[in-house]
Amino acid sequence: MTRAASSPAPSELGKLGELSKVLELPPENLIKSISAVPVSKKRHVADFQFSIASVAEGSSSDCLAQDLNLQAQKLAKRLKCDAVVREISTGPGTVNFTINRELLAKTVLQQVLKDGSEYGVKSELFSTVPRQKAVIEFSSPNIAKKFHIGHLRSTIVGNFIANLKVALGHEVVRINYLGDWGMQFGLLGVGFQRFGDKEKLQSSPLQHLFEVYVKINKEAEDETTKKLAKDFFRKLEEHDEQTLSLWKQFRDFSIEEYIRIYKRLGVHFDEYSGESFYQEKSQEVLKLLEDKGLLQKTIEGTGIVDVSEKKDLSSFSTVMRSDGTSLYLTRDLAAAIDRMNKHSWDTMIYVTDKSQSNHFQHLFQILKLMGYDWAERCQHVSFGLVQGMKTRRGEVIFLEDVLNEVRSRMLQNMASAKTTKEIEDPVETAEKVGLAALIIQDFRGLLSSDYQFSWDRALQSRGDTGVFLQYTHARLHSLEQMHGNEQLTDVNVACLQEPDAISVLQHLLRYDEVLYRSSQDLQPKHIVSYLLMLRRGSVSFKLHAQF
Repeated sequence: MTRAASSPAPSELGKLGELSKVLELPPENLIKSISAVPVSKKRHVADFQFSIASVAEGSSSDCLAQDLNLQAQKLAKRLKCDAVVREISTGPGTVNFTINRELLAKTVLQQVLKDGSEYGVKSELFSTVPRQKAVIEFSSPNIAKKFHIGHLRSTIVGNFIANLKVALGHEVVRINYLGDWGMQFGLLGVGFQRFGDKEKLQSSPLQHLFEVYVKINKEAEDETTKKLAKDFFRKLEEHDEQTLSLWKQFRDFSIEEYIRIYKRLGVHFDEYSGESFYQEKSQEVLKLLEDKGLLQKTIEGTGIVDVSEKKDLSSFSTVMRSDGTSLYLTRDLAAAIDRMNKHSWDTMIYVTDKSQSNHFQHLFQILKLMGYDWAERCQHVSFGLVQGMKTRRGEVIFLEDVLNEVRSRMLQNMASAKTTKEIEDPVETAEKVGLAALIIQDFRGLLSSDYQFSWDRALQSRGDTGVFLQYTHARLHSLEQMHGNEQLTDVNVACLQEPDAISVLQHLLRYDEVLYRSSQDLQPKHIVSYLLMLRRGSVSFKLHAQF
């Protein structure tokens, strides 16, 4: 009954053609109405269900629930079992189909073997989804500062979205939009002139610049220091050669350090951009806003744009300082326009914490007011805060401290575990397993939710954790190596008829639906929940099929 090409095809497994005739609807209209039934440990479940509500007009009202149940029962009576469908039943507004067990096992496993890593991706669910070009902006740390732990979620969430879209055949441009402009660089420049050391800058750039910034911040309220910082930034904006050269060193050294950390995370970018790229282009945006009559001046001389529905200034955005210079929002407007001109994207996704939701609402609204219809295709994927992430030394600030901590804790756990085998590179293994533990704990809930981090919970070797997921993957890979990797042409399914085996097969049927759901709302929790349940199924089922 499934509509997935990567699962058993509709023509092979079930009544899609018969349903089409009975309902007098084209088969393609029924594809999304048929889904694999979620596996339940508490009761026997059918393999597929057909939703009456999805094809019944006006069926969303609660008062129609009884009518939908009646329609399901009437439809079930008009359908017959055959060599493929062994049982037809009804549920709340659904007609349920149980497939011949041997056919189910054989067809699913053959499809898994045939599609390999593309299993689920070739589903008919994606056949109507056009291949697109997506620009994804994520991570975006501030240069001249060590990689703050606050940027971890943006980095791993953005990387998940990019990987998912690539897996589904879309073209992706990964952009790291660095915080590399602003008055703070005037203060840092003055600080480096007073406390900087060129050798330390080369050997440990971010650590040294952090130390310099801490020292100069203590003097930030001094009027002389304030004036020097303004002068330094003014020279930077005027492209003074010496000042610009020092700032460029800060930027280049920062990116080198970030690339090293991104490598540990398994993350890469196609483009490193930043606010500095749009300093001049933001002036063009201000001119465009003025020409379109959107730029208004306050008594103080600042430039604002009215984004209220009634145009009564009940809601507005500041886009220009009183001295005529641009702001963060102005540079974001310039960046969005430039990216469309450069990449001709179909969708652009910004991955930041939820505190910036208002900023992006205003950004998209101003782009619409400027006449850019493509602003409708911009999206902000927001996420909540991680609380309680501490190392043994106390509250954590920097990402690298977290990565070192998780590696250290995993090494300790591996050394104390009786079942740990000798491995070639325990440090690298500890890092990879530990990172998986961090990501799985992060991805288990809704991205918009804050959550309390726990080292003990994340690094447990049993239960629904990234550690056990990696452990299960390693066991399965070991079985694969043990039995050889040659291509199989046939499968003996006689020994795959017990309930645990059927549960795993039923769960495999749902993979394309899970991928589709994640592709629609960009939430990783669907895939994580699916994998954890599959892991539980594979542990309870002792695989002993003969091929």
